[in-house]
Order: sequence, then C-alpha cells, then structure tokens
Amino acid sequence: MLWNGWGDPDRAEPLPEPVVGLLGELLGVRPSDGRSVALEAARPRASRLTEGAREAFAGIVGAEHVRTDAESRVRRTRGKSTPDLLRMRSGAVEDAPDAVVRPGSHDEVVAVLRLCAERRIAVVPFGGGTSVVGGLAPGGHDCFVTLDLRRMNRLIDVDTVSRTAVLEPGLRGPEAEALLAEHGYTLGHFPQSFEWATIGGFAAARSSGQASAGYGRFDDMVTALRVATPEGTWETGRTAPRSAAGPDLRQLVLGSEGAFGVITSVTVRIRPRPATRVYEGWRFTSFEAGRDALRALAQDGPLPTVLRLSDETETLVGLADPAAIGKGASESGCLAVAGYEGSVEEVAARRERAHAALRAHDGTFLGEEPGEKWNHGRYSAPYLRDALLDVGALAETLETATYWSQIPTLYENVRTALTTALSDAGTPPVVLCHVSHVYPAGASLYFTVLSAQGDKPEEHWAAAKRAACDAILASGGTISHHHGVGTDHRDWYAQEIGPLGVEVLHAVKNRLDPSGILNPGILLPPLTSPGA
Repeated sequence: MLWNGWGDPDRAEPLPEPVVGLLGELLGVRPSDGRSVALEAARPRASRLTEGAREAFAGIVGAEHVRTDAESRVRRTRGKSTPDLLRMRSGAVEDAPDAVVRPGSHDEVVAVLRLCAERRIAVVPFGGGTSVVGGLAPGGHDCFVTLDLRRMNRLIDVDTVSRTAVLEPGLRGPEAEALLAEHGYTLGHFPQSFEWATIGGFAAARSSGQASAGYGRFDDMVTALRVATPEGTWETGRTAPRSAAGPDLRQLVLGSEGAFGVITSVTVRIRPRPATRVYEGWRFTSFEAGRDALRALAQDGPLPTVLRLSDETETLVGLADPAAIGKGASESGCLAVAGYEGSVEEVAARRERAHAALRAHDGTFLGEEPGEKWNHGRYSAPYLRDALLDVGALAETLETATYWSQIPTLYENVRTALTTALSDAGTPPVVLCHVSHVYPAGASLYFTVLSAQGDKPEEHWAAAKRAACDAILASGGTISHHHGVGTDHRDWYAQEIGPLGVEVLHAVKNRLDPSGILNPGILLPPLTSPGA
C-alpha cells in the first residue's frame, strides 16, 4: 500500500480541472501543489529497541523477520484517516514503531507477547493498516513494536458439511476470497477496505461489508477465535452453532482492536459462491421517502444482498459513481442501489418482490446501469480522497447507527454540527450522507465531509469531529457502526458504555494483559473512578 495515501499508487488519478475549479468556487479551496515528502526523506527517530531485545525477537521469529530499517517502520506508522495522511505527507513520522516483528505461527505470537511483557515493550498488531480511527497509535510506552501478521496467511481448514472455514489473520480480503473460491465458497464480506484489510482486522474492528444486508456483518460470521495473549492461549467459541452455556466470550474479542490479545485464527461461516449478481438503481423524491422504503424491506422483506441510499447532496455530487464526480445528477432526488446475489431463480424471485415493495414506496426504477457503476467504483472513494487532499481540500468520513425512529434526528443533528463547526472556522463544508447497512430495528448513517483545509487542517478537522461525536451521542447514536473506536472515539465510547462498563473492560484487560503492553491507549479510556 502507498505509504502516505491509499492503496495502489498506479490507481491514483488527479482530479479533473473542472472539479478543482468547482472546489475553489464553492468551498474556497486554495490551490495546492500536492507535493508530499518523499519516503526516503521521512526519517523516524532512532529505534529504541535494545540489541538484546532484538536478538531475543530474532530467536523466536528469525532474524530476517525483525526489521528496524526506516522504510519498514514508516510503512507501519499510523493508519489511513485524513489526519494520519496529512501527517505522513508532511513527513511527521516521529511515532513510528521501534521495530517490525513478523511471526509465522500462533506459538510465535504467544512467545513474542510474553517477551514484550517481560521487557515492558508495547505491541501493536498490524494487518492491512487501514484503521481510520487512530487504532495504530499507542501511547504510554517508551518502546513499541508492530506485530505484522502478514506471514500468517493460510486457509487452515474448510468444513463443507458445516460450511465453516478456519482462516489465519494475515489474509487480505481478496486472498481469502480466492482461497475459498477454490472450494466453491465465499465469505461475502466486501467492505470499502476489502482490497487491503485482513481477516484479523475484520474481526478486531467488527467490520461491516457492503453486502451486509445479505451476508451479515463480519462479527455475525465468526463462530470461533483463537487468541494469543501475554498470559497464554485463549480459545473462544463453542462446540455447537448456538449455546445457552453462559455469556459468549467471542464478543469480548470481536471489536477489541488488539487491546485484549492478538487474533491468530478465525473460524467463520461461509456460503456457496453465488451463480449470479445483479445491481440496480432506484430514485426516490427525498431522503425521507427512500429511508421509508429501505425500512420496509429491512422489516418486511424481501431484503436484497446490497441495499444503500444516498441523500440529495450525495446524489447530486455523484459520489456513488466516482467517475461522475462534479457532473451532477441528471434528475433531482435520492439514488438507491440494490444488489441481489444467489441462484438465477432466487435472484429473479427476490427482485420481483423487492420491485413491488419499492414501487409501493414511490420508487422509480432506473435500470441496472447505476447499480453496476456503483459496483465498478465501490473501492475508488479512498483514492478520490487522496486526490482531494492533493489540491488543498479536506475530505473525511464518519459513521454511526441508531434505531429507525431516531434516524431523522441523528441525520439532522450531525449535519448541523459539522456544518456549524466548519463554517464558524471559515471553511463552510458540503456534508453528504448515505445509508449503507440496514436492520429490522435501525440503520447506519455514513457521512462524507468536504471543505477547504484551513491553515491547520488537523486541528480544523478535530474540532469538527468533536462536535459531530457530541451530536451523535446526544441524538441516540452509537459512536461507531463499523470503523471502530481506536483513540479517536475512545472518550465517547466511555460515555456510551458508562463508568461501570469501562471498569469491566479494564478488569478483562488486567487479567489477559497485566503488563498493559497490548495496543496501549486504544479502545480503553483511563479509569477515573475512586480507588482505580
């Protein structure tokens, strides 16, 4: 992956000049030369790893799998949020890891963690490096290593009778799909980070893919986990598909972001590869009308495999089709995309029933072209963000979820908070939104924000993000639907779960990681209760 941007450098494209002109005219974006510090000029501080510790790591994983060179360390510095990228572009890599350690097995991970606990060296698990919430920015330790899991990239087992598979954490999304396809199966998990994120990351951050309506979230797919901790091996999972034998301990690992242990294998539910896939577009006169239609499908069916709805602004800008950015929509209203996967007969029957339901909510069928354009460009948005940063624009996203009854309030309040905060700072924004994950009880809202960067873009965005997070909690939303907590959402997460909930999580961490070396500062806020 590009060290100071997203994805494959060969896929990056500059913004068309007319779009650059519109950004200046509408948002006051000042031209930028787009230059970034070269990789060889990004110099981290000298590694603080002692020679004795390096030799000890080498004794576990092999000398060739312990890296302290500048490039290896820089490439594993932070994640891919806009503030992360702004700092990387400026060459600010002072918080690079002191070493990169690449274990090849569960036993090696356990041994590395025990060594780190003995020597008080912090550990940051690293999969695809795609965190957008500060999930790779530990604090509180003088020395830390990145535990790069790329060597643990095997498909361990496929149970075609039970339709489960055991995967190692370092498998990237496309690699996992290719291995499962050899057996005729799929996970059906396709988040926007799919091309770069890993199986372990999907589990550690409770990832949600763009086909979640049909396949479920990644945490719905997980049936068992194997976790390495400084205290030893932790197996979570049951010998049955469902159990009433006490609390489900998988839920302590899913979403834990490396704070409780390192996931070394994931057992997941798999599905037969679909015989056909069809994507289509619908238009609704308003975001409210479209939400009502999506709610009807989520609650009463039939539920498409993919179901998403852009608000009026996102539809106008054309974000569902990155190739159309700046060209505007041919008609007013809101674009919905529905996708269907399965056998030819199943897809045909489900489409027929869904069409009747969508038309009953005054939806207008636009044919397959809008859906296919979305499908073709669905992994392109992060590249677009890089191009916007190149010309001096600020582009960032945030997401939440709530119950259907609270969606209108949440939508308005977050938009207002972002618009007010950025306008008051002298950079009025465009705020776009879409619904991309639906449930019988509620849905997610995914916001995209565009504005001028301002003189201090990191501080500029931080103030707006704080206002949005305050509005999310005040409006009954969760602080994250699928991006996770990291450091960026940690304080709001503490409010969401309450003081006693924070203490419970600290108790779990203290048992599994008494030295506090696992991704310190991530997920868990400091204890503030008396006597803590």
